[in-house]
Amino acid sequence: MRSRRLDYSESTRSALVTSAVELFTQRGYAGTSLDEVARRARVTKGALYHHFSGKQALFEAAFDAVENEVIDRLRKVRNGPEAPWERAVLCLRTFIKCCLEPEYQRLVVHEAPVVMGWERWREAEEHFSFGLVRDSIEELVDAGELEQVPVDTTSRLLFGALSSAATVIAGSADPQQVSAEVEAVVIALLSRIRVTPEHA
Repeated sequence: MRSRRLDYSESTRSALVTSAVELFTQRGYAGTSLDEVARRARVTKGALYHHFSGKQALFEAAFDAVENEVIDRLRKVRNGPEAPWERAVLCLRTFIKCCLEPEYQRLVVHEAPVVMGWERWREAEEHFSFGLVRDSIEELVDAGELEQVPVDTTSRLLFGALSSAATVIAGSADPQQVSAEVEAVVIALLSRIRVTPEHA
């Protein structure tokens, strides 16, 4: 049996993280105060410090929440009924759609490298995303959809390209146009190493 205290503690933390995601998205890291986060979450500042050591710890929890939501959406697509190539394309489109969302752009692309430091941000990005990219490439190779390319190297190159794509989309004056270009280019690149029916 779960205790009421544990349930309350988890709901308080969840409310703080939700509040932080909203405020960091709207105002950025520098423009958000812990008082505002606590007020919006309807908890005391003491309750905030019970869960988080400070503003950066709270930001990192908000970052994790945004990344986890994206990964959950991508995993659902990865586990879908489509053939491997179609699933890979759907995963790409889902990721690009996430890149267009304000929470992802502000927290993950713009703020995180500054707040967390580039090295830590890259490690976090790899922790969340690289495994999915590698799994997709490995599945495509195993299914005979891609040539027998080195999985790790190909995955790292694709991961780097997608990370750069997120930055390009978030910094563009026309994100919709750039996101369409990103999709077309990534699919074209993967198609270059795709096994054609006559060579299958």
